Amino acid sequence: MIELFEKAFLTGLGVVSLSQKKAEEFVADLKDKYKVGEDEGKALLEKLQKMASETRERVQEMADEEVKKAIDRFGLVPRDEYDRLLKRVEALEAKLNVTDPGTEC
Repeated sequence: MIELFEKAFLTGLGVVSLSQKKAEEFVADLKDKYKVGEDEGKALLEKLQKMASETRERVQEMADEEVKKAIDRFGLVPRDEYDRLLKRVEALEAKLNVTDPGTEC
């Protein structure tokens, strides 16, 4: 399941990266075909890069939110919570002198 989210996320990043490359090509075409000045081209490219960066951040936030929703739907426990509970169980077992997890008190 996590692989599916990972693939979807990477696909989104690939689209954003492709957009960045296309933006650079677009600016180069503007310079060549329409005689856009160097400063204008750089300004446009910077604006497009900023937009791409903002889009990447939004995609990341959306992916994180969807993963959290899926984890909740499947009833999975986050790793940090699992580790915290495991430490509590180990501490309780130590207090009860339980040496074998299969042994009942």
